[in-house]
Amino acid sequence: MKPALLEVMRMNRICRMVLATCLGSFILVIFYFQIMRRNPFGVDICCRKGSRSPLQELYNPTQLELSNTNILHQMRRDQVTDTCRANSALSRKRRVLTPNDLKHLVVDEDHELIYCYVPKVACTNWKRLMMVLSGRGKYSDPMEIPANEAHVSANLKTLNQYSIPEINHRLKSYMKFLFVREPFERLVSAYRNKFTQKYNTSFHKRYGTKIIRRQRKNATQEALRRGDDVRFEEFVAYLIDPHTQREEPFNEHWQTVHSLCHPCHIHYDLVGKYETLEEDSNYVLQLAGVGSYLKFPTYAKSTRTTDEMTTEFFQNISSEHQTQLYEVYKLDFLMFNYSVPSYLKLE
Repeated sequence: MKPALLEVMRMNRICRMVLATCLGSFILVIFYFQIMRRNPFGVDICCRKGSRSPLQELYNPTQLELSNTNILHQMRRDQVTDTCRANSALSRKRRVLTPNDLKHLVVDEDHELIYCYVPKVACTNWKRLMMVLSGRGKYSDPMEIPANEAHVSANLKTLNQYSIPEINHRLKSYMKFLFVREPFERLVSAYRNKFTQKYNTSFHKRYGTKIIRRQRKNATQEALRRGDDVRFEEFVAYLIDPHTQREEPFNEHWQTVHSLCHPCHIHYDLVGKYETLEEDSNYVLQLAGVGSYLKFPTYAKSTRTTDEMTTEFFQNISSEHQTQLYEVYKLDFLMFNYSVPSYLKLE
């Protein structure tokens, strides 16, 4: 009886061990699929431990294709530096930046990136990408993030939220990049979006009513109340009016890039262009080590502002106003190597 009892006890122990092993394997399988559901790429988006930083990969590339692309970006960096040096009186009106000047610089701690967003230069999609990169697995597909959610400030961390030593460390150690666009095409895009769309009532009330009051003679009471039919000529007159520039800074949608991102004070490692948006964006993602599974979202957008559209908008702008407006955006033209548009009639 005693050997039989020992045999039964031994079998019970074996059964318990098998059951525990099976249960553990089942839990691991469930855990794996939970991770895969949150991150279907099956890779760790959140961290780069042990790998090269984007800054290292940019300035000392290990891949030939990255090395060739870096030559182009070195030329763009040099263009910015040379323009800042040649126009130091204009570009360095202030010697020191305040935390408020850094509110457009979005930080991704995990991939050591700093992105200065410029409205009307694909910033919605880039904010979506930054939410994926810094979300630690919360997001996987940028296009599943609603556009309005991408613009909620709490969803992204900006450089002005750090202490001064932390700011300096990140400016020195992280790869800093921005995207730019032909200045007047960006301006027309902002006008079309904010003043010709009926749903933008906040802009109509905040800016439209003011522009009509100042720039339109014999404006109707309805126009003064609604502010929803601002003409492009009135918008331009508002921008070049010295009273406007003394009153308050431009809204971010038509503020100059050099005033939003301060490239004469902050050394940007990479300047992407709207004209080569997909290529430049995917280059940034390659440098961040995520290019194999994360791409810049692309989709056909028939409402996009084009050069031809911009030309049409400027047809009714006097040469005097064209010249004054060019002076406002001149540094952006020079800094990012955009030639004077052929349609301009400068005095």
